[in-house]
Amino acid sequence: MIALTADHFPQEGRVWEALVRIWEDTEAPEGCMVEIVDGVVTVAPPRDVRQNVIAAELSRALYRQPRSRDRGAYQKLALAVPGRKGLYVPNLVVAPDAMVRGAGRFVPAAAAELVVEITSLTSAAHDRRHKPAGYAAVGVPLYLLIDLWSPGGPTATLHREPDRTRYRSRRATPLGAPLRLPEPFGLTVDTALFQAG
Repeated sequence: MIALTADHFPQEGRVWEALVRIWEDTEAPEGCMVEIVDGVVTVAPPRDVRQNVIAAELSRALYRQPRSRDRGAYQKLALAVPGRKGLYVPNLVVAPDAMVRGAGRFVPAAAAELVVEITSLTSAAHDRRHKPAGYAAVGVPLYLLIDLWSPGGPTATLHREPDRTRYRSRRATPLGAPLRLPEPFGLTVDTALFQAG
């Protein structure tokens, strides 16, 4: 992962605009992802097949729900978290279609109803520490971290009840066990589908 800091911008009010400009102008190798996490522009290698399979399985499960009619499950949708100097590109975002259509290069993270990050070796630290704080800061109601590299074994942790600084509720489930997504989804996901085959 390549990191470029934005500390050289002296005026705080202009930092966000400068970061977005750097994000837009960064030419990363094909398939790589450019994100901003706490004011640091990062370039990560392409997502691996397992991450894509998990995102696809979750998307299928979400679209089978009748409640999914006016919302979409989007992969590689950039979410803006300007108060935390962040522009995140999670593995999956569920948001109302009306908030995404015509939004431009990124969508305000506050529009998301569910954000899913699936760790890689290069993203695990950001996904576990920095991004939950960013998502909680803007009030994303549900943050699902599928941690394939968790020290205790692969887990799915659902973060709920954001209070603008952190999530007050977290529930970890080992991969292979069922995971309940609360309303507005009302869905139980079979995480055995996420395990390596």
